[in-house]
Amino acid sequence: MAQSHSHHHNEPGAHRAGGHGKHAGHDPEMFKRRFFVCLVLTLPILYYSEQMQKWFGYTALLFPGWEWVNPILAIVVFFYGGWVFLKGAWHEFQGKIGMMTLIALAITVAFVYSLAVSFGLAGIPFYWELATLIDVMLLGHWIEMRSVETASRALEELTKLVPHQAHRYRDRNPEGQIEDVSVKEIVRGDLILIRPGEQISNDGEIVEGNTAVNESFLTGESRPVEKQKGDEVVAGSVNGEGAIKVEVTRVGEATTISQMKRLVEEAQKSRSGYQVLADRIAFWLTLVAIAVGTLTFVVWLVFEDLLFAINRTVTVLVITCPHALGLAIPLVIVSATALAAKNGILIRNREAVERARNIKTMAFDKTGTLTEGKFGVQRIYSEGLEEMEALAIAAALETSSEHPLAKAIATEAHKRNLQIPSMADFETVTGRGVGGKVNGQIYRIGRPEWVQEQNLTVTSSVKDGLAVADERGESAVVLMNRTSAVAVISLADRVRERARQTIDRLKELDIEPIMITGDAEAVARTVAQDLGIERYYARVLPEDKVNILKKLKKEGATAFVGDGINDAAALLEANMGIAIGAGTNVAIESADLVLIEDDPLDAVKALNLGKKTYRKMIQNLFWATGYNVLAIPLAAGVAYSWGLLLSPAIGALLMSLSTVIVAINAVLLRRAKLA
Repeated sequence: MAQSHSHHHNEPGAHRAGGHGKHAGHDPEMFKRRFFVCLVLTLPILYYSEQMQKWFGYTALLFPGWEWVNPILAIVVFFYGGWVFLKGAWHEFQGKIGMMTLIALAITVAFVYSLAVSFGLAGIPFYWELATLIDVMLLGHWIEMRSVETASRALEELTKLVPHQAHRYRDRNPEGQIEDVSVKEIVRGDLILIRPGEQISNDGEIVEGNTAVNESFLTGESRPVEKQKGDEVVAGSVNGEGAIKVEVTRVGEATTISQMKRLVEEAQKSRSGYQVLADRIAFWLTLVAIAVGTLTFVVWLVFEDLLFAINRTVTVLVITCPHALGLAIPLVIVSATALAAKNGILIRNREAVERARNIKTMAFDKTGTLTEGKFGVQRIYSEGLEEMEALAIAAALETSSEHPLAKAIATEAHKRNLQIPSMADFETVTGRGVGGKVNGQIYRIGRPEWVQEQNLTVTSSVKDGLAVADERGESAVVLMNRTSAVAVISLADRVRERARQTIDRLKELDIEPIMITGDAEAVARTVAQDLGIERYYARVLPEDKVNILKKLKKEGATAFVGDGINDAAALLEANMGIAIGAGTNVAIESADLVLIEDDPLDAVKALNLGKKTYRKMIQNLFWATGYNVLAIPLAAGVAYSWGLLLSPAIGALLMSLSTVIVAINAVLLRRAKLA
């Protein structure tokens, strides 16, 4: 089952080509520091470069000993900035050569050859090419390591901003006395007060009050989100103008912030498959550079002199190492991560995003994913009463009940702004329902079986309503007076409005939507028909979900979207596991991607993100290496007999051009539309 997810096998210290992970004593700050120091030292090297003076038509300011400025600064840049690559190459020699070996080879050859020229060897030194190559490679490694750690650091800072104290109601009494206690003392079930403008201290559910909450740290959306009784609030978000009373639902490591921190830390350990590809390209480029460089030296040693042969060989080795290859994938990863966060998607496994382009089917859990996980009124069938009158009477009876169906009826009546009549003589009949006097008349509401037990008259409308509810797998309650059943209210788990859009978009993308649920056949069929899902599986046990996904994977790459504990194994089995953000910890821990905003349509956005990221990575790898096809033969001198010889300076310009193209192409990903 676990073979689908390489990140579950990744060791925390998995060795990156050259070992520039934290385990090797490297971190973003080290690369940043070396990059800026070397960048400053590169400026005078560029200024005193003969090629730069020739290209830009200026004469450098000369002073006694000026000719040693570039050699001395190059020595500092080589050992201070380039040492990490030399060390990385040494590690690669013990395993498989790659990017670090290629960089080390290029800078070492350029450095030694340039020093030899400074000490009298005929030729043109490569000091500015050497310095800029080290600068760009340091920049690339800094960006790559910083991409995910920036998000992690932001979350660390956020946890510091969560207040140390909370306003807790004593004895969990909402009318009782308030005491200020440490957030660490808060336990699940405590009742706390959040005043206007305060940062929310704990995850919880609003039990009283209305407000607007700024959740930009979580969703990227700066506009405050309206909150009312029953809505969830998360620690770290900022309360608006209304005071709210909140029942704490999660504390400590279970809070949303803590979960996100943990997920981001795991994302740091996952590697991009295309970064692996870039390393593989670097491996072959290294072999090509050594082979072509050796061949070039031997050939020109035969046909020309030693100096010409050395010059051509060094040019080949320097030009073969593209600046852009070091930036090609890291820059795209940074842009993709930013675009994902902007669209409410948290990436746990980068490689899974790259697999998105191959997805053929997307399977969904039903409850809490395609549906809200809450009962809602579907239809009302009445006889002798108006539908809204029947709903108002039912709501009057159910207002005092804590049953989910009762709450759904009361919620529907409030949503329709109905005038709820007063109720007296309330009674509860265990296992049957409730009753009371409404508008001067005795009414009861409860299970359909209760009607038969009381031998009440059942009209055709009520019979039809019960039959339709049974056929659709909906829960039905019956409203009765003393003599007859007067109305049937059918209830079911509400289908999310965004779920309809999700299914429509998947069909447009030629991806088959599939529903897998543990619910009854009738319920599954009704939801599937409502959403336009042609293939669904009902009464599925958790272990059977895994077996279904194995079968689906034989038809093509499959994504799975779920939120429950029973979805964890399925999320692991899928080629791409997507957890709804409001789901359980277990589901989130098992997924590749987390949809923070609890919106199934974001699953489609995740697919589009993967496809666009893939295109950018392939484009960047092409631009980063494509010029070698032209540059290497010309650098080796294959067109020398026609008077065409690629100088190191022109080769460096080509490298610079490919680097600029790669950078611009990656940044353009941030503007992409995913909806």
